[in-house]
Amino acid sequence: MSGMTPQAVVERALELARADGCMVLVEEDATANLRWAGNSLTTNGATRSRTVTVIALRNSGRGVSVGTRTRTGVAGEDLEDLVRAAENAADQALPTEDAAPLLEPDHARVPEAAEWDAPVPSTDISVFSGLAPGLGRAFERGSAAGRRFYGYAEHTVSSLFFGSSAGVRLRHDQPSGTVELNAKTGESFSAADGGHSAWVGRGTRDFADVDVEALEDELARRVRWARRRVDLPAGRYETLMPPSAVADMMAELYFSATARDAAEGRTVFSGAEGAGATRVGERLAGMPLTLFSDPAHAGLECAPFVAAPAPGRRVTAFDNGQPLGRTEWISDGKLTSLTQTRRSAELTGLPLTPHIDNLVLEGGAATATLDEMVAQTERGLLLTCLWYVREVDPQTLLLTGLTRDGVYLVEDGEVTGAVNNFRFNESPVSLLDRATQSGATVPTLGREIGDSFPRTAMPPLRIPDFNMSTVSQAS
Repeated sequence: MSGMTPQAVVERALELARADGCMVLVEEDATANLRWAGNSLTTNGATRSRTVTVIALRNSGRGVSVGTRTRTGVAGEDLEDLVRAAENAADQALPTEDAAPLLEPDHARVPEAAEWDAPVPSTDISVFSGLAPGLGRAFERGSAAGRRFYGYAEHTVSSLFFGSSAGVRLRHDQPSGTVELNAKTGESFSAADGGHSAWVGRGTRDFADVDVEALEDELARRVRWARRRVDLPAGRYETLMPPSAVADMMAELYFSATARDAAEGRTVFSGAEGAGATRVGERLAGMPLTLFSDPAHAGLECAPFVAAPAPGRRVTAFDNGQPLGRTEWISDGKLTSLTQTRRSAELTGLPLTPHIDNLVLEGGAATATLDEMVAQTERGLLLTCLWYVREVDPQTLLLTGLTRDGVYLVEDGEVTGAVNNFRFNESPVSLLDRATQSGATVPTLGREIGDSFPRTAMPPLRIPDFNMSTVSQAS
């Protein structure tokens, strides 16, 4: 950007704007990554990038039209072209249904927001200074034991700057990291040749809390479990879902819990009374489970204000700058909130509860660990992670997907072997209703959604009749 700071880009774009209203988002990302395969580090790198989004508004007698354009690698002299492109798009667009006045500075006061003029933080390969030596030691031990490790770690520091023609200026700095580690045995890693594959993953803000030895020990334990193989048919099994698998299912529930869609009768959260009705107030879980988001939740901190690049049903640019606080979606088993924009809150008559970029499920006073829940199990299955989760029916939120990298048989309180993989058919709403035990909530990384939604904390859950619909040949 020819030496322009992201703050200067925001201000210059707003100066250039000729539309009836304008919003500018600038995201400055610094990323470091580390990859390994076959017990050897293979690649590492660091990148920096900047993305600029201009949102132009045109008022007419028919309503407000929106044009949004996003570009990367914009040089200073190209900024005016980006602004004009957004304005031209607004001129050609139809009026949008979710239009609302831009928030004024007095209504967009966010005490937790980062200081606007502070230098932009960064990251580099040194963030892995504790992780890499630990991996090296794990590779040595793995080679001696016949295990090969594969995986990837990434750390990103993203600084988001938002400015509007109404005078709002907000900023958030978001550190975010993930590490995923696979242990594989056998020539093809498949059960057919006696091989096995196991996975663990963690989310982090700075990698200081990542214990490589603990991850390695967990993988080694799962490889030992797999020395005995048991083939099981499809069916309903008592199943222990670890926090990672619970995160994938609860994220699907959360992303589907939009008030507008529910009020229009499109989803599992639509009320039985007809148009405009939702299930807010209904009991979804038999146990006192609470599902919430909180931008200030320790270890899972995220943006304390709305920042969206375009209009939308779940989140909209017209709410940009709206302060965010703790929101309970499910309270002691009852549905209490759905994700709202200002427009959908008007339509439904429900409180304004925008989407927040983290998710926590708690089970009241539950303190059991996953190992303790295994010890309490007479016979059942222990999942490790889910994969390729897809929606089948929005009216019930029925999902299908695969188990992957380890399903284990539990007998008389002990894991006694590894079983074949399955395709499952389950609804996260139904799982909450049928769950009979919750453990202690811990930070976790969903295998399916961890890359895009890494800030989750979940408990393990016991499901008495998890539907393993067919046997899968996936490894």
